This record gives sequence, C-alpha cells and structure tokens, in this order.
Amino acid sequence: MHDVAALAGVSHQTVSRVLNGFEGIRPETRQRVIDAIEELGYRRNLAARSLATGRTGVVGVLAPDNPTFGATSSLYAVESALRHSGLQPLITTTSRESSSIESALEFLYGRAVEALVIMAPSRAVLEVHDRMGAEVPTAYLLTGDERGRWSVSVDQIGGSDLAMQELFDAGHTAIQHVRGPLDSTEGQLRSDTYARFMARHSLPRLPILEGDWSPQSGYEAYERLDPRATAVFCGNDQMAMGLMHAAALAGRKVPQELSVVGFDDIPEAAHTLPPLTTVRQDFRRVGLLAVDLLQATLAGEEPPSTAPLDAEIVRRDSVAAPAPGGG
Repeated sequence: MHDVAALAGVSHQTVSRVLNGFEGIRPETRQRVIDAIEELGYRRNLAARSLATGRTGVVGVLAPDNPTFGATSSLYAVESALRHSGLQPLITTTSRESSSIESALEFLYGRAVEALVIMAPSRAVLEVHDRMGAEVPTAYLLTGDERGRWSVSVDQIGGSDLAMQELFDAGHTAIQHVRGPLDSTEGQLRSDTYARFMARHSLPRLPILEGDWSPQSGYEAYERLDPRATAVFCGNDQMAMGLMHAAALAGRKVPQELSVVGFDDIPEAAHTLPPLTTVRQDFRRVGLLAVDLLQATLAGEEPPSTAPLDAEIVRRDSVAAPAPGGG
C-alpha cells in the first residue's frame, strides 16, 4: 500500500480510503491511485487487513453437494451480492450426512467467518447447525419460513395452493401428488398443503407418492399413479418432466388425459411437450435478500423484512379440463 501511495503521490491513508470506497476523494486523486494499483499489480492482502481491523469480511456459504436449479440460482445471487458489497464469500458444500455437515461447518467457523448463509433443503442441516450452536449471524435459505426473521424463502404454502387451485379450477377433483424427499423442509410444506387443500374441498385424498426431485423419480412415480387420478401436482419441475415422459410412452396424452403442474419454473419448463404449467419461485431475489439481511445485521442496522416472497403461477399448456367421465 505504501508503494502505491508513493507512486500516486498520496498518503497511504488515501489509498486505503480509495480501496474501501470512501466518498469525498477527488476523482483525479482516485484515478491516480487506481492507475498506480494497476501498474504495480497490487492485490489486497485480506489476512493483513483482518489483523489490522479485527474483521475478516468473510461470509461462509454452506450449499448442498447436489444442488437443484433453485439452490444454484440462489448461490450465484449470494456470491455476486457478497462480492459487490465488499464481503468475501467462502463457499463449501455438504451431503445430508451429519458428519459431512459438521465437517463443513467446522471448516467455515475455522476460517473466522463473520456470518453464514446456509442453504438447508434438508432438515438434517438445520438439526446439526442447531446442535453445534450459531456462532455468527446466520441466514437460512430453502427452508420454507420456519426460522422466522432469519429465514429467507418463497411462500411454499401459498405457491402450493396456487398449483392445486389451478387444477381444481380446471375441474379436477381426483388430484394426486408426487412429493420431494421425506427430509426436505420445502417438500414437506408442499405435501402438507396438498393434503390440506384436498381436505378443505372434501376431495378424495389419493396416496402421496415420494420422489427425490429427479426426473427419474417422476418417471417411476407414473407407474404408481392411482388409476382414478386425472391430474398430478408434482413437487418440482424435474419430477413433472419425468412423469410426463412416462405418460407419453404409456400413450396417455397430457393434458387431454392427464393434467400436470410443477413447481419452480426452471428454464426447461417452457420447452417440454407440452410446455409445463408451474409455480415460479424468484430464487435470485431470495439470495439477494439473504445478503441484505446479513449486511444490515453486521452493520448494526434494522434488517429488512424477511416475510416469505410471493410465488406466481405460470400458465402454459399442461392443464386442461378432465376428459369426460374423469374428475
């Protein structure tokens, strides 16, 4: 930093102010510092900075090791927002095994992170983190809204109601559900909403079929569909795609003989045959809100509202009225 200051003809305090984005520095002075940095190939030493300030500026991010479209989209948003805000993201992944989760959290805590973003699509991640104790402010993603002000999510109950209402309004009463894994917090919320919707409208509750978010599990679920079912609410788009594939091979037309609704609105959903009606989640906004929450907390400011974000129904061509004789 002293070398940059000498070349630019300024004090090292001025160089520090430029690096940290302080206002009130004349444009020509700022430019001289930037030019000197480029000429000398200067790189900030974060370890030295943390010793001088007592802060690391590092935010740990714990992500699943088999990310879905939603987790990946949120991860990109978190990483970009952290860097833009001057914080340093440190990302590691974990499986659903307790030992893997513990190891990943120990890794992050051992790097003196100032805050955490935890993507917790399975309940095991929450349980292990609770057991280890929250050492730093933590934002939770992909958990529904069970963590109160620290949870950043899309309204899973509202979104699932939209999916069910879409099928019900089309005239379907025999609706079956393909759910996500049993330990998925969001999968459980969608499954519970399905059950409540069927009970609320006094509809026959058909067996809930378990999947694992993959297209293959949706494909295999088709073989277990109740013969009375005229419509299926799939817990995500990938399972819906697999189920539609199996239906096509079985000679059952979608939506003329079987209506299908997914969840997430992944890019491929608009290009299935037929294009998939689904529920859209704004994963990028979820990631950005998580960073806003942690930034405000670290700065001692009032955090933003973390009320669940609204989901949105995206109507395409996979839903139609039940065929005559169906329901």
